Amino acid sequence: MFNKTSFTKPNDTITRKDTRNVLGSGVTITAQPVADLTTKAAMQAADDARQPAVPVPLPSAPAPAPESSTSEARLVVGPDVKLKGAEILDCDTLVVEGRVEATMDSRVIRIAEQGSYTGKVSIDIAEIHGIFEGELTARSQLIIHATGRVSGKIRYGKLVIDEGGELCGDINTLNEKSLPQKVRSSEGAPALAAVGA
Repeated sequence: MFNKTSFTKPNDTITRKDTRNVLGSGVTITAQPVADLTTKAAMQAADDARQPAVPVPLPSAPAPAPESSTSEARLVVGPDVKLKGAEILDCDTLVVEGRVEATMDSRVIRIAEQGSYTGKVSIDIAEIHGIFEGELTARSQLIIHATGRVSGKIRYGKLVIDEGGELCGDINTLNEKSLPQKVRSSEGAPALAAVGA
């Protein structure tokens, strides 16, 4: 079927001597001369050998983070849990899904929609979806969501209340509290006198 002139010459071609009808369709296939595949592969290998190898950088392993930054002191009070008469300290985040009656001085408190907290809290950020009653000092930010209810003595750095959220009681910003009474009452007077003159 195939006729090859020699097995030793590298540039020989293979030709097909016969033709045939494919599946009785009247289409005839005739093979065309094809270059020796082993010769092309040998030439490609020689070209690859002449090109300098480019080192592939291996991905470096990330440096391990210090223990203190990865570990977070987190306390979750589940939906059916009641925690009463505790003092919570050194807790990065307290998540309240049940009922808590305690005092707390930490970083973040999150009260879930079904959660409630009664007591005294000094915190950086308070995020309220549920109920808070007592004394709350949110040094950075107090966030009250639409389902949140906050009452008592409330002090905050910044305040965000969604529509529907409730806030009642003795409420002040931390900035106003830190200013002396004399300065607060006389702040507007010099400005008015300057305008009238």
